[in-house]
Amino acid sequence: MKLLIQGNNVTVTDAIHDYVEQKLEKAVKHFQNITTKVDVHLSVARNSRISNKHKAEVTVYANGTVIRAEENSQNLYASVDMVSDKIARQLRKYKEKQAHKKTRTESKIAAMVESQPVEQDLIGDRTVKLPSEVVKSKYFAMPPMTTEEALEQLQLVDHDFYMFRNSATNEINVIYFRNHGGYGVIQPREDSNNNNSNGLS
Repeated sequence: MKLLIQGNNVTVTDAIHDYVEQKLEKAVKHFQNITTKVDVHLSVARNSRISNKHKAEVTVYANGTVIRAEENSQNLYASVDMVSDKIARQLRKYKEKQAHKKTRTESKIAAMVESQPVEQDLIGDRTVKLPSEVVKSKYFAMPPMTTEEALEQLQLVDHDFYMFRNSATNEINVIYFRNHGGYGVIQPREDSNNNNSNGLS
């Protein structure tokens, strides 16, 4: 297993490195046959108003699948403990899904993902504070996949949504957790008022 540990506003001492290595080797011990690389990012927030300043982020690359988890606490070692436990649960869930994947059918995902218009209010009662400018850009490969495969990815990356290229349509879709339970899919639809898709006459 290839392990990479990086720090932001924190020095990764030999003691910290050894502790992280020990905890993650234990977390992936039963999954080393599918794990190729583990990236660990440790950081400490400088904002004095943040109580849980110590963050531990772990990204595991397993058979081409990305499994991610993060935890915050008041102590860096505690964050490492919690994220190690969380990544172990994620890996176990992934391995169980792979074991049953051959027997599952597309009809199951059709029951989980409702074929209905996207809700107008996806935010619910959450308060959204958007930055005045783009503060971070991410680039990643987007191989075509089915909605079922995208759902599996969503459950593994520890996010509220997952963007993917639909193998059936070759279009970019977004699958997300719905506020009232279940999952939803956002799909592009051509503007019926515009006969020329590129907007040129």
